[in-house]
Amino acid sequence: MKYDVIIGIDPDVDKNGVGFLEVRTRKLEAAALTFPDLLDYLADVRKKATENDQTVVVVVEASWKDTTNWHTTRWESRRVSTSKGYDVGRNHETGHKIVEMCRHYGLDVIEHHPLKKGWRGRDGKITMEELSYFTGITGRTNQEMRDAALLAWCFADLPIKIKVGK
Repeated sequence: MKYDVIIGIDPDVDKNGVGFLEVRTRKLEAAALTFPDLLDYLADVRKKATENDQTVVVVVEASWKDTTNWHTTRWESRRVSTSKGYDVGRNHETGHKIVEMCRHYGLDVIEHHPLKKGWRGRDGKITMEELSYFTGITGRTNQEMRDAALLAWCFADLPIKIKVGK
């Protein structure tokens, strides 16, 4: 099914990355929202979509679907590894709650595997320059916002142009 609006979400305990894409116009916006603000935002999007007879889907990066993504090194202490695991678990639970609330609001929601990392940023993450190059998005963004915007863009199957060079 084709959707009029795609909302990409990169869950995080502190602030969730949110990408809003109006598919027809390719209007893309990115924000970082706390969990309560995100719930208000989703309720508002649902209300506006109903009023404008638009179809909406929420695409949540479901890192809990990947079982092989370990960010540990052999020289880390047990305490550091435990702390990382605790933080990852908290982020996963935030994602689960977002999915649950989307369903509660009657929004279509998809739990999406994390996108492949092959960009020029740290750990293969997308940079602002790369995202801006093919989406036209401007302004300051953090990594969660860029990941959420990229998730929405890719889910819409819009073209990604890559600048070749140094």
